[in-house]
Amino acid sequence: MRVLVVEDDEIILEGLKYSLMMEGYEVLSCKTAGEALELIKNNAALDFCLLDVMLPDGNGFRVCEEIRKEGNTPIIFLTACEDEVSTVRALEIGADDYITKPFRIRELLARMKAVQRRTGGERAEEPVIQAGKNQVNLLTGKVYRDNREVILTAMEYKLLLIFLNHRGQVLTRDQILGQIWDGAGDYVNDNTLSVYIKRLRKKLDDTQEETLIKTVRGIGYCMDK
Repeated sequence: MRVLVVEDDEIILEGLKYSLMMEGYEVLSCKTAGEALELIKNNAALDFCLLDVMLPDGNGFRVCEEIRKEGNTPIIFLTACEDEVSTVRALEIGADDYITKPFRIRELLARMKAVQRRTGGERAEEPVIQAGKNQVNLLTGKVYRDNREVILTAMEYKLLLIFLNHRGQVLTRDQILGQIWDGAGDYVNDNTLSVYIKRLRKKLDDTQEETLIKTVRGIGYCMDK
C-alpha cells in the first residue's frame, strides 16, 4: 500500500516514514503543498494520504481538495492546530479523520486501519514492488526472485526498505546509518554498513553488469531501479 505523507517537520517526517515502512507501507513524502500537488498532477497512484495543515507554501487543505477531485483516497490530517474551525474545515472538504500533534504512532496506525475498513480502502491484493530482478512483498516482508524466496536478515531487509523508500535519491553513509540504527540497540558502524551492503547486493543478484545499488564515490549510495 502506497502512502503519501505531506509534512514539513523533518523529524516528524522521518519518524513517520520509518514507522510506516516497518508496517509494510510504501511511502512517498513531500515537504510542501507544491510538491504534493505536482505529484498528484502526475497521477501518482496513492492508497492513503497523511497531510499536515500548516506548510511552508500554503496548507494541506489545498492538497486535500485536489485529491478529492481525483477520487476517494483516504485522508487523515496531522496537525498542531486544535481549533474547531480547522477540524470542521478539514472534515467538510473531505478528510476522513483528524489527529493532533503530538500523537502516538500506534494510535495513528489504528486510525488508518479504521478509516480503511470504513471506506473500503484496503487492497485485496498484496502490495509488491520491483527491485531489480526481485519482488518485494511489503505485507509479508519477503523478497522473491524467479519464484524463489531470497532470505534476508532483519537488518538487510531494513536496509533494502531504506533504499526503496529513497529510490533515485543519493543517500550519504551518515543518512543510512542514522536510519538503520534503532532503539533496540542494533548498533551499526561505518565498516559494518559496508558489509551489510555487500551482502545485500549479493543476495539481490546485484552485479557490475546490472547494478541495483550504485556506489556514488565520495558521497554514498543510490538505488534507481
